[in-house]
Amino acid sequence: MSRASAEINLSAIADNLKFIKSKTNAQVLAVVKADAYGHGLLPVARAAQDAGADWLGTALLEEAITLRNGGITKPIIAWLTPVGEDFKAAINLDIDLSISSTELLNEIVLAGKSVKKIPRVHIEVDTGMSRGGVGDDWQIFLEKLSISAKNNEINIVGIWSHFARADEPDEGMNKEQLNVFEDRIKSADAAGIKAEFIHIANSAASLTSKAAHKSIIRWGIGLYGLSPDINNLGDSKSLYLKPAMRLKAKLHLVKAVKAGVSVGYGGTAAAKSDTKLGVVTLGYADGVPRNANNLAGVFVDGKRAPLIGRVSMDQFVVDLGINSLAKTGDEVIVFGDGSSGEYTIDEWAKASGTINYEIVTRIGPRVPRIYPRE
Repeated sequence: MSRASAEINLSAIADNLKFIKSKTNAQVLAVVKADAYGHGLLPVARAAQDAGADWLGTALLEEAITLRNGGITKPIIAWLTPVGEDFKAAINLDIDLSISSTELLNEIVLAGKSVKKIPRVHIEVDTGMSRGGVGDDWQIFLEKLSISAKNNEINIVGIWSHFARADEPDEGMNKEQLNVFEDRIKSADAAGIKAEFIHIANSAASLTSKAAHKSIIRWGIGLYGLSPDINNLGDSKSLYLKPAMRLKAKLHLVKAVKAGVSVGYGGTAAAKSDTKLGVVTLGYADGVPRNANNLAGVFVDGKRAPLIGRVSMDQFVVDLGINSLAKTGDEVIVFGDGSSGEYTIDEWAKASGTINYEIVTRIGPRVPRIYPRE
């Protein structure tokens, strides 16, 4: 192993996909945006496709293009595509595009005419999150959309939206959003727009709300074996999910120190007793949160060693304990599924004041992704 690596268990990816397929009658869209949540775009997409994913979804168009050029044959949708993107390439590659404004509608229609091919589109509706999607100008937008559809300028494949609080199943806003979404579908239907696919469920709603499943569910964080919200929904194990990423590094140095010595930048931590410290070959340049505290650390020599002091750009320090047998060059597990006693992604998230999504997606390109054969 080099100084660090992220081992990705593609069998776990496949199992997580098959698990949710067994729980729904809807088609399953595997969300592989953000380099497959840091797990590697093409390897994960291929594993998901082979495991039965009906769709692949990305935020960025360049990721969707990479998927199609990389051999993905299932339908692909890209949903964060600002005006000025290469829509001609997307249309030629049969990539579905999301539309959330008149400006975007007009540009995609023009791109379709330029390549003499009808674009496949999904209309994003804002149902209360106040982020993406057509909002209060829905009726005005619907009139223009209807004209484009009647003129065969676009093929309206889907209508979709996104929950703001699906990871809080009892929150009333979920029902409110679902009601708004269904009203928008009815108004589109009345305008002669009958989309084949309707989708609003993310991972949290896929796990908790059958009413939200509609014709497609979007399986995001769950694909990677992580809980959408450990506090409200439980951890991976309780949800029958298998975390797919294990982050490893090496001990660059092991040294004995006396009680009271300062550790790291700013003198924010000190050894509480005589101990051994280990310098780990990862830092915030690799995506390790700088603000992580001693609730996180590494697993080495058969036990946990908590972080001590601030995370640096390329390294961080752990307290190995005075009796540790760990030595320079030893491999450490930064996080994994916890089955060996190592810290989990959720524990690192808690120690960093963030969510598991951020922990995995921020692991940077200096860390090679490894796909072990099982």
